[in-house]
Amino acid sequence: MNCAAVIPCLNEATHIGGVVRSVLPLLPRVIVVDDGSNDRTAQEATTAGAVVILHEKNNGKGAAVQSGLRHALEGGFNWALLMDGDGQHAASDIPKFLNETGAHLVVGNRMPEAGQMPWLRRFVNRWMSARLSRRLGVALPDTQCGFRLVHLPSWTQLNLKTCHFEIESEMLKAFVEAGFTVKFVPIQVIYKTERSKIAPLRDTVRWFCWWRTSPKRQRAAAVQDAVASPKGFGVRQSSAAFEGPHAS
Repeated sequence: MNCAAVIPCLNEATHIGGVVRSVLPLLPRVIVVDDGSNDRTAQEATTAGAVVILHEKNNGKGAAVQSGLRHALEGGFNWALLMDGDGQHAASDIPKFLNETGAHLVVGNRMPEAGQMPWLRRFVNRWMSARLSRRLGVALPDTQCGFRLVHLPSWTQLNLKTCHFEIESEMLKAFVEAGFTVKFVPIQVIYKTERSKIAPLRDTVRWFCWWRTSPKRQRAAAVQDAVASPKGFGVRQSSAAFEGPHAS
């Protein structure tokens, strides 16, 4: 009851209603951030029972994520579950995130079923994940997954600046460098007929620009190496763990 879903989307009128209806039995509030859609995304989300935030123009996924997280925090929630609005994230995986304890950020891991991903996405994801893992000194198996549970009081201590798809990498890097606990949980890989909003050339260039200008910092001393567990991979810290959103 202490967690809201946040779904940033653009022109997802076909899918968003079904996504919202699948999540509402599991979480008390679904916040859809319509990032300048020119279709019926907002209307379909409202009809399905979501709270809708409207961006008059397309500001980018990162900006939509930030708007949704702020709205969840202002609504009294300590946790936000980020999901995509195109149906690629299964609501049946939500309990895996909520049942994790001792983590400030829980990220979905598609790599156990990587063969079901389009080859280009799989290649780019592994390439980016390998570089971010080496820079931070921890094993981060799926840095580009947007299905993630965020501890909002911890998020407020970070200074995230990116406005587009590089938000996934920036957020993960910031949590690790701040010494917050990060865990990964395996999730289903779902790719149907939806068209990705990622522009391969433009968004890859944006990622490289972020990568080149992002400062190289040492991890906080409390963070230890990633550890393998039946639930996936995690970055752990030596401070006392706390209960997850299911406990509130």
